[in-house]
Amino acid sequence: MKEFKDKLALITGGGSGAGFGQAQILSEAGCRVVLADIRQDHLDQAMAHFRAAGAEARAIRMDITDREDYRKAAQQVEAWYGSCPDILVLTAGVNAFGPAEASTFEDFDWIINVNLFGVINGLVTFVPRMIQAGKQGHIVVTGSLGGLGGCPTTAPYSASKAAVINLCESYYEALKPYGIGVTCFCPGNMNTNIHEATMTRPENLRNTGYYESADSIEMYRRHNILGMDIREVGERTKKAMEEGVVLCIPYDEPEKMCADILQETVDYCTAEGIRRKEERDRSGSKNNSQDAAELKSLADARAVGFAAAKKDLSWIAEEKRF
Repeated sequence: MKEFKDKLALITGGGSGAGFGQAQILSEAGCRVVLADIRQDHLDQAMAHFRAAGAEARAIRMDITDREDYRKAAQQVEAWYGSCPDILVLTAGVNAFGPAEASTFEDFDWIINVNLFGVINGLVTFVPRMIQAGKQGHIVVTGSLGGLGGCPTTAPYSASKAAVINLCESYYEALKPYGIGVTCFCPGNMNTNIHEATMTRPENLRNTGYYESADSIEMYRRHNILGMDIREVGERTKKAMEEGVVLCIPYDEPEKMCADILQETVDYCTAEGIRRKEERDRSGSKNNSQDAAELKSLADARAVGFAAAKKDLSWIAEEKRF
């Protein structure tokens, strides 16, 4: 997609964080933007920004795990503008940290419902409308570098993002004949408020095996503020759309970064590969690649129980409990 002026963009998670950054950049490029978010306070803050800028923007409060909410949102957009979006940006997501073996059904249900089914709901709701409207549009889904491989402390999250990446590849090939592009935006750390995700976790899914406290959430926040600025997120997203990139790794040398991450998957294929991986792990633990600040950050995280399991889980190794 090269032209953004007067295009209509709907962004989930658009009230704050990465979605808000994407909305800002698309708006400044000439798009009319519709912000969809589960938190009304975030929508209010974002709308205040766009009103001050004199930009055309509207807001819809919705839960992306609720298919009826999605249907109503689609109808509302069509009532406002007479058509479905040209650009669909599915960014809303959640995460939680803890040992994989401590995960509950509810941990999986919550994270996968939001990160994967929230995307599926958006695609199934809007793709037919975009095709029927003859939209020469673009779809952006926020994945993650964490979806390119497993992680022992973010198992539900990594699984959900791996599925999202695969799904984007499928839709990219499927939607070519309709002139609709697809990009999976796969960053690492971003300066967002994902540390507050627990605030919107449904009551019936609050049974978790992960330790959580005000201190561990604050540690997560301090980690996030070191990540990519949300306006850079928006700029990188727009550039990926312009270039038609399918898997957008928004850093220098993305091919090398992807190859390095996927090397572990390659190594898992053979006994020799596993030995190579184990040797790399041993070498990494013995070298001085981590500076003092990184080591202090790791020590601080352990001190507050970040990414630890609840203490009362009897099957968890003692060093993984808090």
